[in-house]
Amino acid sequence: MKKTERNDFKMKIIVDAFGGDNAPLEVIKGSAMAVEKLGVEIVLAGDGDIIKKVAAENQISLNNISIIDAKTVIDIHDDPTMVIKEKSDCSMAVGLKYLADGNGDAFVSAGSTGALVVGATFIVKRLKGIKRAALAPIIPTEKGPMMLLDVGANVDCRPEMLVQFAIMGSYYMEKILGVKSPKVGLVNIGAEDTKGRDIELSAYKLLQKAPINFVGNTEARDIPSGEFDVVVTDGFTGNVLLKLFEGMGSFFSHTLKDMLMTGFKSQLAALLILPKVKSFRKKMDYTEHGGGALLGISKPVMKAHGSSNANAFYNAIRQANNFSKEKVIEEISKSLETLKEQQALEEPQK
Repeated sequence: MKKTERNDFKMKIIVDAFGGDNAPLEVIKGSAMAVEKLGVEIVLAGDGDIIKKVAAENQISLNNISIIDAKTVIDIHDDPTMVIKEKSDCSMAVGLKYLADGNGDAFVSAGSTGALVVGATFIVKRLKGIKRAALAPIIPTEKGPMMLLDVGANVDCRPEMLVQFAIMGSYYMEKILGVKSPKVGLVNIGAEDTKGRDIELSAYKLLQKAPINFVGNTEARDIPSGEFDVVVTDGFTGNVLLKLFEGMGSFFSHTLKDMLMTGFKSQLAALLILPKVKSFRKKMDYTEHGGGALLGISKPVMKAHGSSNANAFYNAIRQANNFSKEKVIEEISKSLETLKEQQALEEPQK
């Protein structure tokens, strides 16, 4: 796929039109919202005939939305490597190729996480010096948003990978969410630096030397308090934590609803505290954050939640837009070069 000429200054966000449980309708809706509210240009990757038909049936304008045709779709039941093999013509692969060829500024998909990691790694490629890309969603906490990484891209990690995750997460939080000198924590079974497996013990020492604001270990129970802005761990542990967060959020929401809708007095009380309840639900709503960045890839790639609605897709596109505009990847590259030089100076002393 050849690179096309770019004569405008609008951000061009490529979106997998058939990724996710609610595709393509909610994807198209969210894309139209992004065009209207953000002033971006959208490129939808997918079956053009179906996209146009769904848009027409739902009276959705395709103004400033173009289409790159892709007739097949990779789903969660397919082997992730199929995105670069048997299904290299699927909507996700075609969109990633379009990004890799310089025809857009960022890519968004709510499709298979495994396929997205494989596709981004082998089609768009990793940043120079990055060992593995990390999936990094934004999690609501008591004091504000926090980034958790990795949450599933790498089940097994090495200590130096956790250091790279911490550096990437710190730059993202500072540039995109405006957090000054983000506090970094390492997930462990205790706060002491002597706790944990070999990976945590080694990572702790490396993180102390890294060009970040490393605060120390954090136990799982302390994460929701918001004492940390970036929390790093291996993909297995991170995925368990993420699913627990999502499950507890749903549990609290349903429990609160049941409590307030049982009996006349409860319903009366519900009317009085309704604004607070809505504020709580919005704080815990994943659609407000849109998705997680796939950090470590040479160009901005965002993973939206599989069950994303139009609002979630809009917010994922908004994040992707900011990700590209703020040049986070360039800052990460510079920091990695500095770390590499620092390690080279320390090498003879070993």
